[in-house]
Amino acid sequence: MKIMTLNTHSLIEEQYLQKLELFVNRVAQEKPDVIAMQEVNQPAGGPLENLERFPGLVLCKENEIPLRKGNHAAQVAARLQEKGIPYYWTWLPIKLGYGKYDEGMAIFSRYPIMETDVCCISSFEDYRNWRTRKILGVQIKNSKRSWFYTVHMGWWNDKEEPFLAQWNRLEEHLRFRKKTNPVWLLGDFNSPAEVRGEGYDCIRKSGWKDTYLLAKEKDSGITVKGVIDGWREQLEAELTALEGMRIDQIWCSQEEPVLSSRVVFNGSNGAVVSDHYGVMIQTEGDKTK
Repeated sequence: MKIMTLNTHSLIEEQYLQKLELFVNRVAQEKPDVIAMQEVNQPAGGPLENLERFPGLVLCKENEIPLRKGNHAAQVAARLQEKGIPYYWTWLPIKLGYGKYDEGMAIFSRYPIMETDVCCISSFEDYRNWRTRKILGVQIKNSKRSWFYTVHMGWWNDKEEPFLAQWNRLEEHLRFRKKTNPVWLLGDFNSPAEVRGEGYDCIRKSGWKDTYLLAKEKDSGITVKGVIDGWREQLEAELTALEGMRIDQIWCSQEEPVLSSRVVFNGSNGAVVSDHYGVMIQTEGDKTK
């Protein structure tokens, strides 16, 4: 299987439409089996999208915000469909971003989606509070009936919404699920793998397997260069000493054979399309045709 994650930054990006096409073209080339996306936006209050255009769309029952024209996930799905590469997909709005976007998360799968799952991991569920955090998961119809969750965590030192409290809620929600099926966590963990004693080490100590460490072949793993939104007041001393951060990660609840882990959309392996680079791994698991 090919599994990809990217914090898209989507509609916020300059030259958005050009970057959208670059992203879609690379996806069409690679055909990942599962894609997790974060910061997947749509204009708040815009005209409604025609859902009949998207035969692969699976609606979450928790979704109270309608799909609107300009939705980033919908634009990706439509373009892939035009290229003859249909995906099953779902999208969940989580909060109001930048005062004008319904900001959410999406998962695309080349396998049928059997079920969706949503869990609020912040201490509150306020659509107008930018600190609101949720995870979105899908169970796909592969041989292992695997679960894939797209994740966007808070920061370790956030006084109002610290990483550890969010992680504990996530762990409790998945405690029984990961006993019966493989569970994958993909996304922006806001926890540099290079920093000890914080979020990254917390995840490892919880028993989750970092696919970057499992991979037989790998690159630097760096997914963020410089200081981006949300990091200007975080780890300032550490950031000046680091060439970059590996904060976009793919974890599995059990040890899986991982052939490779590569950073994508970083300028050398695909065009830069976001303020984050993406990660794509290849495992020895199921393959779609």
